[in-house]
Amino acid sequence: MEILRCENITKEYGSGDTLVKALDNVSFSVEKGEFVSVIGPSGSGKSTLLHILGGVDKPTSGKVFIDGTDMHSLKEDQLAVFRRRQVGLVYQFYNLMPVLNVDENIALPHLLDGRELDRERLDRIVEHLGLTDRRGNLPSQLSGGQQQRVSIGRALYSHPAILLADEPTGNLDRKTGAEIVDLLKRSNREQKQTLILITHDESLAMQADRVIYLEDGRIVRNEEVSGR
Repeated sequence: MEILRCENITKEYGSGDTLVKALDNVSFSVEKGEFVSVIGPSGSGKSTLLHILGGVDKPTSGKVFIDGTDMHSLKEDQLAVFRRRQVGLVYQFYNLMPVLNVDENIALPHLLDGRELDRERLDRIVEHLGLTDRRGNLPSQLSGGQQQRVSIGRALYSHPAILLADEPTGNLDRKTGAEIVDLLKRSNREQKQTLILITHDESLAMQADRVIYLEDGRIVRNEEVSGR
């Protein structure tokens, strides 16, 4: 079952002699429960693509369908609600609220959406993240790896259609980074969470089911990982 479809996505900045095409006619689809990595060098358009998939930025032309909804046809208030419910975002820098504890940071987007707290789901996620003994801690009282776990929990709490992870290990040491990748893979495998991972690390990208290679804003390869 298709959960994401991009049709001819183009993103341009500037005009005339200063025109830059960050994305150039990008099209691909992702199946529900699939783990896809997007890899490419700096300036290839990876982050621009993630921002468009996440509804943070709009394409110059083209369409993005998430679970059948053309997300960029929505009005701003509709898009904000859709994004909170259907798109989970995990960034390299954790973007946690410093005055909120672990539980509050995880549940915050859900509560901002005006929905009642699902305590049972929150308990399961905190246990899944290995943060049961840190629930009352503020971000300043957590290690970098623990903070990234909280950001993953925040992204997973509303059970989004897709989870977008932008260089999620880039600010972590190798051991902690490997633990974060294992956690994301486990969420994909055990919870059937569709995962799109943006990275420049080929060894990390090759842990996905499929790898999409970007260069100069274009898809140059889109292939399944052999042996998976």
